[in-house]
Formats: sequence, C-alpha cells, structure tokens
Amino acid sequence: MTSTLRLPPQRFDTPNPHVGVSIAVFREGRVLLTTRTQPPFVGMFTLPGGHIESGETASSAALRELQEETGVKAKLVGFNQYVEAITPPNASGIGRHFVILSFVGTWISGEGSPGPEAGEILWADAKQIALLKTSPYLIEVVANARKVLARSA
Repeated sequence: MTSTLRLPPQRFDTPNPHVGVSIAVFREGRVLLTTRTQPPFVGMFTLPGGHIESGETASSAALRELQEETGVKAKLVGFNQYVEAITPPNASGIGRHFVILSFVGTWISGEGSPGPEAGEILWADAKQIALLKTSPYLIEVVANARKVLARSA
C-alpha cells in the first residue's frame, strides 16, 4: 500500500526528495504517537521518526530517531509501507517533498517523554487516533502496521 499527497507543480528546496523514516511502536495494543514540533504538520499527532543519516540503514535510523525523540526503545518487527508528502510552497514559493519509510516495532522500555522534536506523547488505541488531529494517512499507516505486527506473531 502506498500513500501520496499530491499538490500542483512547484519549486522545491532540493532537487531530490528528502528520505525519512517513521516507526509504529506497539505496547499492549496501543501505538506510540507524538505531536510534531517542526514543519511539516506542526502540532499534529504522528509516528516518531526523522531523517536517515549518511551511511545509516533505514531501519537503524527508525530506531535511533525513536530513542532520540521520545526516549523509548523498541525491537524492530519489520517494514510497513512508504508514504509521500509534498508540502505546499512557503512564503518564498518553495515546497518540500518527503518520502517516509515506515517501520513497525514492539516496545522494550521507556515511557516516552517530550523533547525538541516530539511535543506531546500519547500511547493511543485505534479509537483515540480517530479523534486526534493527525498527519495525513496516519490512521491508514497505523492500521497497516497492526497487520504487519499480527503477521509477525
């Protein structure tokens, strides 16, 4: 399953998309969500994640970003899906294109704590997620992650 948010043609901040990662970490049936403190989607609930550093695997980046942003440690279960987000132009007329590789994990330790990149921390069930202001496609990504988790059991 792929998800794409498309906007009209525009100028971009880089010639190639930004590649990032996210991870759906499950604990007792709930998934870890954070609010974003940086663009895009500031203030919306989403999965923890961020950029891949040069020389780092995508799966390692997902686990690193999770721990850096929230203080939570997880065991990687597998790959979930990718999501693309193309953000509208800023005041200078420049847009951004992100390709996010989403992984699935199970909780090992840490309750989750806010930091510079993660505002509010929430362990949410499916019903709660439906009531939140979320980044595009979060509900679908988490639902698919639950399927990946079930297949790994």
